[in-house]
Amino acid sequence: MKKIQKLAIIAVLGLMACDTQSKSDQKTEEMEVKQNDPHSYARADEAVVKHLNWQADVDFEAKRIMATANWDIENISGVDTIYFDTKNLNIEEVRLDGAEQASTFVLHPEEDILGSKLAIPIQAETQRVSIKYHTTKGADALQFLDPQQTADKTHPFLFTQSQAILARTWLPCQDSPGIRFSYEANVKVPEGMMALMSAENPTEVSANGAYKFTMDQPVPSYLMALAVGKLEYAKIGEVTGVYAEPSVIEAAAYEFAEMQNMVDTAEALYGDYRWGKYDVIVLPPSFPFGGMENPRLTFATPTIIAGDRSLTALIAHELAHSWSGNLVTNANWEDIWLNEGFTVYFENRIMEEIYGKDFANMLAILSYQDLLEEIDWLKSEGRLNDTRLKVDLEGRDPDDGLTGIPYDKGFFLLRLIEETVGREKWDAFLNTYFNNFAFEVMTTDAFVEYINEELLSENEAWKKSIRLEEWIFKPGLPDNCPDIESTKFKAVEAQLTDWKGGKEASTLETEYWMTPEWLHFVRLLPDTLSVDQMTALDEAFNFTNSGNSEIQAAWFEKVIPNNYQAAKVATENFLVEVGRRKFLVPIYKAILKSEEGKKRALTIYQKARPNYHAVSRSTLDDLLGLSKSQA
Repeated sequence: MKKIQKLAIIAVLGLMACDTQSKSDQKTEEMEVKQNDPHSYARADEAVVKHLNWQADVDFEAKRIMATANWDIENISGVDTIYFDTKNLNIEEVRLDGAEQASTFVLHPEEDILGSKLAIPIQAETQRVSIKYHTTKGADALQFLDPQQTADKTHPFLFTQSQAILARTWLPCQDSPGIRFSYEANVKVPEGMMALMSAENPTEVSANGAYKFTMDQPVPSYLMALAVGKLEYAKIGEVTGVYAEPSVIEAAAYEFAEMQNMVDTAEALYGDYRWGKYDVIVLPPSFPFGGMENPRLTFATPTIIAGDRSLTALIAHELAHSWSGNLVTNANWEDIWLNEGFTVYFENRIMEEIYGKDFANMLAILSYQDLLEEIDWLKSEGRLNDTRLKVDLEGRDPDDGLTGIPYDKGFFLLRLIEETVGREKWDAFLNTYFNNFAFEVMTTDAFVEYINEELLSENEAWKKSIRLEEWIFKPGLPDNCPDIESTKFKAVEAQLTDWKGGKEASTLETEYWMTPEWLHFVRLLPDTLSVDQMTALDEAFNFTNSGNSEIQAAWFEKVIPNNYQAAKVATENFLVEVGRRKFLVPIYKAILKSEEGKKRALTIYQKARPNYHAVSRSTLDDLLGLSKSQA
């Protein structure tokens, strides 16, 4: 059943009730999925990559990577051409099977979203394609940072961000999540610096700047990752540890002390961790996301270092991707909810096991708040169809699908299934799902067929109650969304009521509140606040200068439209120093609500934009209405 790139999704037909082998074979053919990735030029049913040998030299002065990508390929159909995805790469030469003479190739004109199709003529017996190239300033996956943009301010830094289709800007590849390959790499960097990849990694600096990497398990291109900087390593548990700049390493090791416990908890829930080590690297603050689930090496923002381990749900989320996403992967970006919805659900279960049910429920309620806000915003933007889990991204940047919908709506669908069929049956299903489709890909249609066959067929009432197709294929939020309660949030709401009734902020009972409680409190503050009210809250709780980025960002979002002058400097400093898109977008939106907001937003953005990664710049350019020439 292992067809092209293992796209015969249902690999466990022996567990199904089949009368005869021929009937089973017929069912197999019915449940195969044909790869159809609108965001890749690759034709995986014709000729596909299998293994990468990458030889690279990182040049910080020129801010580019010079490399040769040696691809082992399988010419499945005996075709005369193999196709790769590239964008803003300078292709120098191509060779086939180690031949001394360079081969011909055609680099097609660039398209705005997809980049340039690289067509390489091959023979039926061709086994290796070698592509010599170097990156350019248009490599949106790469961010080269000057020393002053790092924590220690002594050495430059480089990190990649390949998701969704940015791997093609630093590696000629078949850039589809449905195409997996193993890889090895030899990377040369300046002496005194450490190189790390989504692979087996060193824990000490190489004397000569040369590093060798191996990733035996097949991964899609969006999980290719590289980081280079002045780094140190701290071991945390048996298979866990953290990398960070020297001035950050101690705080990071303290913050992530629960990582080994998280790995153990995750394994107890849904089976073995398949990737060997689970390490985290704390990147400079320009990293555009909270985290990126690169196998063996999660990339993390420093904004989760709060000093009290209160924001480590993000680590649980990235760890959960080791099953949902990295192990079982969406076949294309229209199926991203199969990665993110499952991961938010898994994250919530990890946090429940470690911190208790009510803590997990607080996180779930915050997700619900985020979901309602996201749906309202997408509706206001004329994007109602983007509130579906299965989203149409044909002709669009796949980043358009990375809203909160696949995360939070996906989570609540899975929570609904759990509550309907019972946790015991649901956990058994998920264990089987992760095990049966390990290192394979999944589509939405195939998943619907699989869960109907393997779980929901047991009870017709479950199907009617869940309304699976409505959740996945219809816009908006169905009216059977689970209603989650938290006793701790009720206590927060009681304190907020007292404050509204005139009780002074400094006398509220907040001594034992954790981050979710503070976020709930700030979010429920009235939209209209007086200067006296904001000042009193700030004096009591120090929101404006909080060391907790989640609380600080939520506060800015609330007080900026109320023209709270005391937060102006802190807001600007935050926007200049932090590149995490989750925070930037709502804060800039809040500024745009205020008088003369557009002018102020553009002034700050002009100063901050050079510190942002291309992913954040692209989103904010659109938000602020900047054309390419203006940006």
